[in-house]
Amino acid sequence: MSPTQLKHFIRKQASLQLMVAMESGEETTLVGGQAVLEGVMMRAPHSYAITVRRSNGEYATDQQAIPRMSEKYPIFKYPILRGLGTLGQAMQLGFKALTFSTDVMMQEADPDMKQKPVPAWFGIIQMLMPVAFFLFMYKFVPLYLAEQIATTRLSINLWDGAIRLLIFLAFMFGISKVKDFKRMFEYHGAEHKVVFNFESGKPVNTATAQSFTTFHPRCGTSFLMVLMILSIAVYAFLPIDGFVPKLIARIVGLPFVIGISYELIRFAARKPGALLSLMTVPGLLLQRITTQPPDDSEVDVAIRSLNDAMELEAKQGGQLVIA
Repeated sequence: MSPTQLKHFIRKQASLQLMVAMESGEETTLVGGQAVLEGVMMRAPHSYAITVRRSNGEYATDQQAIPRMSEKYPIFKYPILRGLGTLGQAMQLGFKALTFSTDVMMQEADPDMKQKPVPAWFGIIQMLMPVAFFLFMYKFVPLYLAEQIATTRLSINLWDGAIRLLIFLAFMFGISKVKDFKRMFEYHGAEHKVVFNFESGKPVNTATAQSFTTFHPRCGTSFLMVLMILSIAVYAFLPIDGFVPKLIARIVGLPFVIGISYELIRFAARKPGALLSLMTVPGLLLQRITTQPPDDSEVDVAIRSLNDAMELEAKQGGQLVIA
């Protein structure tokens, strides 16, 4: 692996840790999206499109049709399970989008570099590495440190949750200082502005999109904050003792916590004045880090991506209405 390839591999792995935080939208809404390296992925109910801006101002694009998870697997129509299906598909699409943007950046950094087909096993390893990192940093490390600090069941569980949240916030703050990811956060802001512009029913253009805020309640950042806070409440009262049993319970219970978190975010987006919507406030505050004001060129990338997704959706006979 050349130094250029190693650099972009590390960037991609770091980006994969941000994948959920950069993603927004849910299956029942018309559009959602995700920021990638120097670009934006937008998706409609049955389509997605990626637009990456090269340093010379040209665009690299990709668009494909996708089925809804609930249409492909009806079990994901039901509460709790629909959150798992939506997140699973979002991660799959996010991985494809980040791979596309990383490849574009690598080709630009070294035009003579020949892209070799990636073996299936290597792709699987690339997907498993961020999962392993997540389980180690957000499950193993917090619980291990909490066991060293506290003695009672409740105090251990509370310290575990507090340490997990601190690790997450420190990671987000630290990576926001890296130039490449600061620009990624700007593209995240561009994606939010364009989604807001579309949902408003106003003509989608750069000037109109720039008038909207970068803070969106359906953002993956809000989802992750709700997940972190809810997991503290859930794990705090688990009647389980011992490091290994607690660690297993946290891993096994993760899908349930994910499903509940999704339902809370979904409800808050539909009922912004309800009491439960207060749970999204920490996530909206954290978006002050994960979304940054974009310039017009970054908003233009998000609009191009949206237009490509909508064009493909129209060809498939998609019902273009706001749910």
